[in-house]
Amino acid sequence: MSHRPSSGLSAVSTALLAMSRHLEVRDVLKTIVASARDLLDAEYAALGVPDDHGGFAQFVVDGVSDAQWKAIGPLPRQHGILAAMLQEAKVERLADVRKDPRFEGWPSAHPEMSDFLGLPIKDGDEVMGALFLANKRCPRQDGGCGFTEDDEELLGILAQHAAIALTNARLYERSRELTIAEERSRLAHELHDAVSQKLFSLRLTAQAAAALVDRDPGRAKGELQQVAELAAEAADELRAAVVELRPAALDEDGLVNTLRTQIQVLDRAHTAKVTFGTCGVRALPAAQEEALLRVAQEALHNALRHSGADRVDVVLVRRGQGALLSVTDDGKGFEPRTVRRAGRHLGLVSMRDRAGGVGGRLSVESEPGKGTTVEMEVPGG
Repeated sequence: MSHRPSSGLSAVSTALLAMSRHLEVRDVLKTIVASARDLLDAEYAALGVPDDHGGFAQFVVDGVSDAQWKAIGPLPRQHGILAAMLQEAKVERLADVRKDPRFEGWPSAHPEMSDFLGLPIKDGDEVMGALFLANKRCPRQDGGCGFTEDDEELLGILAQHAAIALTNARLYERSRELTIAEERSRLAHELHDAVSQKLFSLRLTAQAAAALVDRDPGRAKGELQQVAELAAEAADELRAAVVELRPAALDEDGLVNTLRTQIQVLDRAHTAKVTFGTCGVRALPAAQEEALLRVAQEALHNALRHSGADRVDVVLVRRGQGALLSVTDDGKGFEPRTVRRAGRHLGLVSMRDRAGGVGGRLSVESEPGKGTTVEMEVPGG
C-alpha cells in the first residue's frame, strides 16, 4: 500500500465518516469516488450505478475536469470490463487495461489509462454499481499493475461501506418520496377546505355588494374591495399548491407531454404568460429525462416566484443525439458575479449537479433588468 497502516486507517475512518454524513445519493457517490482516489493514490476514479437499459443511471468521476468530461461525450454503456464487473461481480486488477481483450476503446477526448483496479459494489446478491480506479501515481518499474493486493482489500472495504451508504441514501429518497406523496394528500385536503371557504365568503360578499349598490354605494364599494381581496387570496393559495399536487408522469407520458402539461397548468395558475415549444426531441435515457424535467421545474419555480417576470418561455429541442432545454424569463435578473451567494437560494447548485450527473452541462445567463436564461444540454444515449 502507498499509505502507512496508521495513516491509512485514519484516512479510511475519515472517508467512512464523510460517507455517513450525506443522505443524497449523488453526494454519497461523489464522496466515495473522491475518497477512493485519494486513499489509493490514483489519478482517476469513477463509480457507475447501472440502469435497466444497458447504460448508467448515474456516473460520477474524480480526476477529470468539467471541460474534459464535456468533451468525452455521452455516458459509457455497460460493456467490456465494466460489464464484467457488473454482470459477473468480479474484481479486475490489470497492468494495462488497454491490452485486455475485452477493452473496446474510448472516445478521443478520454484520458489515457493503463493500470486498473475495479470491483462491484454489492448488497447481498444485488450488484448496485461498479467502483474503479486507474493510473496509480507510483507505477511499478517492472510494468506490472501498480495497484496491489492491499489496495484491492482497501477498495473492497470502501465498496462494502459504499453499498451501505447507497442503501441508506435510497431509503432516504424513498422516504422523502412517500413524505411528498403524503404532503400532496394533505395539501389537497387543506386546499379544498381553504379555497371552498374563500369562495363561500366571496359569494356572500358579492351578494351583499349587489344588495347595497343602489341604497348605499359607499358600503357596496367596500364590499367589492373585500371581494377583490378574497379572490386574490384564493388565487395565491391555488398557485402555491397546484404544481406540487400534480405528480410528474414521465413513465406514462414521456418528457415532452409531461412538460407541456405542467406548463399549461402553470400558465393558468400565474399571471405571467408561460409558453412551451419543442422540435424533434427523441426519447432519451430515463435518467436524462428526469434530470431535464427537474431542472425545468426548478428554473420555472425561480422565474415565477422570484423574478417578477411577465413572460417565461420554455423550449426543448433536439441537439445531435441528445436535447437542449432552455428556460427564459423577462424578469429582474441578477448579477452573475453574485451567483455563488445566490446559487443555493435559487437552486443553481442542485441544477448543476443534476446536469452533471447525467453527463450534461448547465449554463445560466442573467443581467439585472434583462431577465435570465437557464440552459441544460444532455448528450443522449
